[in-house]
Amino acid sequence: MSKKVLVISTSPRKGGNSDVLADEFVRGAQEGGNSVEKVTLYDKTIGFCKGCLACQSTRRCVIHDDADTIAQKMLTADVIAFATPIYYYGMCGQMKTMLDRSNPLFSADYAFRDLYLLSAAAEEDSHPPDGAVTGLQGWIDCFEKARLAGTVFAGGVTSVGEIQGHPALKQAYEMGKNV
Repeated sequence: MSKKVLVISTSPRKGGNSDVLADEFVRGAQEGGNSVEKVTLYDKTIGFCKGCLACQSTRRCVIHDDADTIAQKMLTADVIAFATPIYYYGMCGQMKTMLDRSNPLFSADYAFRDLYLLSAAAEEDSHPPDGAVTGLQGWIDCFEKARLAGTVFAGGVTSVGEIQGHPALKQAYEMGKNV
């Protein structure tokens, strides 16, 4: 059964290593017969949440920028994959801000069930993405019908393009293909 898949690449660098992971997930999901849309944050205007909570009754954010539009895409997606570089052992600020700005979804009848995290970092050991996983899991825990369905981490990549040939690319492709 074809699913509606939304991939949100939160890297501030176009073509950054986590962005390339996102592209491989997209390729796999498309080849798996799904409807896929990729959104990048590097070229979007996304303000910080004001904490006004108006969205809990209106189900829309009072800030009319790109985050409001992206949150509406999240609402109707069956699957959401986030791709982030790991900064200081956590998700990048752009991803955290987008999660905060998706607060209108909390009281909505959201479609998403499976969420994925794709990440890349300069460090090679396995623990750098732990903070990002914990942060995303905290967000997911607020949506009782949703679950973290999988993660992929590419370690040892810093400069744009260093990810080429990394085994995580195949993992991201396979994960996308099997959503």
